Amino acid sequence: SLDEEGIPYQLLNAKPENVQRESEIVAQSGRLGAVTISTNMAGRGTDILLGGNADFMARLKVREVLFPQIVGTEDAERVGKSIVKGKKKMKDKQMKDWKLSEDLYPCELSENTREILEVTAQYVTKQLDGEKVTELEASDMLSRACEKSSNRDKVSELINEAYTAVCEEYAEVTSEEKRRVLELGGLHVIGTERHESRRIDNQLRGRSGRQGDNGSTRFFLSLEDKIFRIFGGDRVKAMMSAFRVEDLPIESQMLTSALNEAQRKVEAYFYDIRKQLFEYDEVLNIQREKVYSERRRALLATEAQLSDQMIEYAELTVNDVLEANLDPATPEETWNLEGLAGKMKQYCYMLEELDEQVLRQQGGYEGIRTYLQRRCVEAYQQKVAEVNAVEDNLMAEAEQFFVLTQYDNLWKTHLQSIKFLQTAVGLRGYAQRDPLTEFKLEGYNLFLEMMAQVRRNCIYSVYQFKPEVVKPKAQKVEEEVKSS
Repeated sequence: SLDEEGIPYQLLNAKPENVQRESEIVAQSGRLGAVTISTNMAGRGTDILLGGNADFMARLKVREVLFPQIVGTEDAERVGKSIVKGKKKMKDKQMKDWKLSEDLYPCELSENTREILEVTAQYVTKQLDGEKVTELEASDMLSRACEKSSNRDKVSELINEAYTAVCEEYAEVTSEEKRRVLELGGLHVIGTERHESRRIDNQLRGRSGRQGDNGSTRFFLSLEDKIFRIFGGDRVKAMMSAFRVEDLPIESQMLTSALNEAQRKVEAYFYDIRKQLFEYDEVLNIQREKVYSERRRALLATEAQLSDQMIEYAELTVNDVLEANLDPATPEETWNLEGLAGKMKQYCYMLEELDEQVLRQQGGYEGIRTYLQRRCVEAYQQKVAEVNAVEDNLMAEAEQFFVLTQYDNLWKTHLQSIKFLQTAVGLRGYAQRDPLTEFKLEGYNLFLEMMAQVRRNCIYSVYQFKPEVVKPKAQKVEEEVKSS
């Protein structure tokens, strides 16, 4: 191991103290002799510069000197708190320390540069009149000062001068280190496994050879890796056992080609899964957009628009009741008009006088439809007048509430139904039917039923709505006293 060989290294794992230093560790991975152990996902957004990142190190040095003097104590305590391992409590009064290991920096600063840093920190403190800032504000101040800009105030200008002085000293050392690193071949990346996607492997390879620099990569794999277990690793392992070969590295173009082909198969497999998921989700997305547009319509509707919407709901609901109770293709003598009248009175209690005799006088299926739609609209208008007599515009508020509530509740129920349907249609393939086509058809029918249920529930709630005037508690007590 590296410890046994006495090779110093930086380890980047999930430990809190390492996570906080992630960018610092990764930024210095290009230093001469640096060994960094991390996941291939670590340090995204941080450039690995051969010889070291002088700009990044200069910012850290300025921060180390400046922040302890300008960042408030409370903010430093809050940021500096760390979770005690194995206990769910915080260390109290643990100040954040911005001082980093001297090994991180390529050289020791000259006395003149250290003096510039101290003077800068004192001047910034003086300009703040002793007031402290948060770490976020201090970081923003430092970032703006270190950027190339012609519009800087006096404080930013002074910080920039200190940063530039530090950066120049570090750059002298890092440029020499870069030359030596390039002579040795640049950054070398060692991978311990091949991933299911070549894109991830290429991202790992891309950490070396940045911006035209030299670099190399090498992967060390095991026949027990997941990708080998799935695609033929057992055959190679059996062959190695048969020849009694142990700990012998296998290197061949044939093996590399087989591995690349295995990765292509895995990528194609996951591509098909993502494509199928997208096609299923597209069905639901169209329905989602329709529901959201209807909710938006209700939210932004005027009183007149809500009234028109309720009239539309009333007429469509009459159509639903008619279709469920009468078949226009059968003789009129066989129609159960008494049952239809009972259903309509259940739906709208204001149609109390409706009976079989009245319906037979309407002249057929279309006549009954026209008559019932007209009566339901009249009942709605009567209900609006009754409700608005209690309080102006009360019916519009109630209608908006009914619509939004029904869409919210029924949409959640619909999503559950769609989820069950998506699980079930997969079995339709055994019956030589396309699961996606089945999902689209049945999903569409479920959606139509949900929309019909919304309008039925809304107009039914409107007909049943009976507002009551709630009297203030003091008035109710006073009336009770008078009556007693």
